[in-house]
Amino acid sequence: MLEKLKNKWGIKSNFQVIIILIVFAITGSSAAKISGPITAYFELDDVHVLLYWPIRLLILFPIYQVLLVWFGLVFGVIVSIITFQKDIFIFNFFYKMSINMSKGMLRVMSFGYLFKK
Repeated sequence: MLEKLKNKWGIKSNFQVIIILIVFAITGSSAAKISGPITAYFELDDVHVLLYWPIRLLILFPIYQVLLVWFGLVFGVIVSIITFQKDIFIFNFFYKMSINMSKGMLRVMSFGYLFKK
């Protein structure tokens, strides 16, 4: 499995793989920890679960991207280039999801007068 990762990422040593995995772990944990107070600040804890998690993921995604670059620089690994294609897919997914949710909310709030199909 490590050989597949090394070939995919274009690195040579196992130590670099371990550093990259540590960067991913620290970044994910930090982004999740930071998004908690942000959702508390906007008082999203009382929102229904079906709205809470998509909103929290939309908050979490940009935080993760910034922290990924930051921890990549701290550890000397350019992980944003490694995950660039995956990040574009995830960004497009959440962007399209947020557009559709916004249109749905406007449709509900305007009683169907806007955005008729």
